[in-house]
Amino acid sequence: MTFATIGTTEQARRRTILAHMLPITALGAAAMATRTAPALDHPRIAALLFVWIACDALTLGLVARRGRPLPRQVVATLAGGAFAAWMLSPAPLRGAIVATPWLAAAMMLVVTVHAVVRLVRVGALLPRTNLRDADGWRVLLSEMLPPAVARVLIAEMRLLHLALFRWSAPADIPDGTRGFAYHRQLAPMMTAMTILSMMEIGVTHLVVSHWSRTAATIMAVIGELSLVYLVGVIKSLRLRPVLLTPSGVHLRVGTLVDRVVAFADIAGFEVEPAGDRVRAADTLNIGLLAWPNLMIRLREPLPRRGLFGAKPPVAAIAFRLDDPAPFVRLLRWRLGLPA
Repeated sequence: MTFATIGTTEQARRRTILAHMLPITALGAAAMATRTAPALDHPRIAALLFVWIACDALTLGLVARRGRPLPRQVVATLAGGAFAAWMLSPAPLRGAIVATPWLAAAMMLVVTVHAVVRLVRVGALLPRTNLRDADGWRVLLSEMLPPAVARVLIAEMRLLHLALFRWSAPADIPDGTRGFAYHRQLAPMMTAMTILSMMEIGVTHLVVSHWSRTAATIMAVIGELSLVYLVGVIKSLRLRPVLLTPSGVHLRVGTLVDRVVAFADIAGFEVEPAGDRVRAADTLNIGLLAWPNLMIRLREPLPRRGLFGAKPPVAAIAFRLDDPAPFVRLLRWRLGLPA
């Protein structure tokens, strides 16, 4: 990949981010404007303007992302704008929408058409979809929800299922691969952090409840849900070991990291790498709380993106295994290196 290609990709990514963020910003600003005195004094006009701004902003964002969107995508966007306008409107504006029959009917019609189109498409896909596979659910949910929302929802449901039900499941080691554990040192540290978080949530709930029981309840629900997620992540450390496959190294850290490095892309590796190499800007450290005892060097650096733009490309990946010796022997054999 050339620097020109990377630059073009980075520009396209920024345009996509702007196409997502600007409509949301316009929608948020309009929602704040509906709570001002002029809007509350003229609720019908404010409701009409808010519905128009919501639908127009989201549709313009769709056109900026897709160029020439499909009709069903336009209907879905208009339905999302109508739903967002209703949910974000204060009570006086909702009353004005209900008191304006043609506006309420138009909003209901768009949402109904969108729901019918989605249900028809789901019905057509259902006979060909394997509901025992997460990809099957992702396909179905992507027809009813935005694809990004569907992916997040499936990931959260899988993590909740892992945290609540899979207590004695075997590790995920497919046939033809060899698994290497890393959880014996990492899991106890994360468990200790979870216990400390439980104590912090309890103290915070008691303190905040003196000022607002509602705020304390909301914080307690969020904290308890976060604890469930942490339990799922800790359990996934044992269930998802690092794998040596016939084609490469499958690096996994529970549900947090999932990266495959082909043997052909490995330039070499180090055992007990030096601290300056682990802390280097071009090293991806996936050891989390545990200090890594292995590091794979790549033949070609991999470009990566950060939250605020491009970051130095990845030239090495550092990680930790509980017993690295068998992994090192097999990796040497796979790479054709002397023992």
